[in-house]
Amino acid sequence: IYAGCGVKVPVSGELSAYDAEKKTLKVGSEEITLAAAAKVVDADGKEVKIEDLVGKKVTVSTDKHTKKGEEVKADKA
Repeated sequence: IYAGCGVKVPVSGELSAYDAEKKTLKVGSEEITLAAAAKVVDADGKEVKIEDLVGKKVTVSTDKHTKKGEEVKADKA
């Protein structure tokens, strides 16, 4: 367990795949596991389903230590 340094590492690219069973998504060449409480929002900040963002450009805010995705946000078109 980390002391929650709170450092976030953004990963940007096209969300090419989402595995609902494993809670993993593929952004560019990186595979990211979603945190249990991950927030998924469109470019306007409205909550959406992760499936709705597949094929779109997104930025995922990941925790530096756990490497888990904590927020997925669609990029503005």
